[in-house]
Amino acid sequence: MHITSERRLDDGVLEREFTLGEIPGILWTPASASASQPVPLILLGLPPLGLRAMYPRLVERARRAAADGFAAVTVELPGGGDRPRLAVLEQGRADLRRAMQAGEPVGAEIVDALVLPLVELAVPEARATLDAVLALPEIGGPVGYSGGVISIGVRLAVVEPRIVAAGLFAGSLVPRAIVEEARQVSIPLHVLLQWDDEGNDRQASLELFDAFGSKEKTLHANMGGHTGVPRFAGEDAAGFFVRHLNARHLNARHLR
Repeated sequence: MHITSERRLDDGVLEREFTLGEIPGILWTPASASASQPVPLILLGLPPLGLRAMYPRLVERARRAAADGFAAVTVELPGGGDRPRLAVLEQGRADLRRAMQAGEPVGAEIVDALVLPLVELAVPEARATLDAVLALPEIGGPVGYSGGVISIGVRLAVVEPRIVAAGLFAGSLVPRAIVEEARQVSIPLHVLLQWDDEGNDRQASLELFDAFGSKEKTLHANMGGHTGVPRFAGEDAAGFFVRHLNARHLNARHLR
């Protein structure tokens, strides 16, 4: 993990840009974080529109996490942002655009070709990011996962034991294989669904929520389109992480 820039934001949050091999990322830590007082971590779902394009939203979420006593980290998706384009992902996006422009249904073959290669590439990189960040003395875990591509979140919730709670943004471009994996998810979930999201099949989102195997799972559905998420929805999600990460963090400290 190579730090490429560092600055202190006006609320005391330390923002560090880094590279992990060829992968760019950003880490935010609250002013309270130290080797003697390490803090939990939230992995902000890898930004589908790129780190630079989504920076304003990412930093707002990271600063809220810091206000609650958490560090936050995110990295660029494979083939996204300033990273080299990948032929398999570009073909999947082209097929999706072609179907949508033609007014045709987006079939399972298109969804699989678009999403499954991205999941296979992104999940190992996300786990390597956790390895690097959790090695820092001021970051102690546990880890929450927040937002991003929901299929990546599902896979991480299944395979990554350091993630103890996940807040997911509902989406319908989910391969059937990922829906089946969702039955293995057992961690607490907070799922946000925009009821009138023009780019989302509501019924498919509800079917995925139903498939999750978690005993504690909450669906927060709000009226409005994709960009109409009410501010209080963010407050609800923040409260979810406070409950689950702080409880695990305090228990771990007591066991030391």
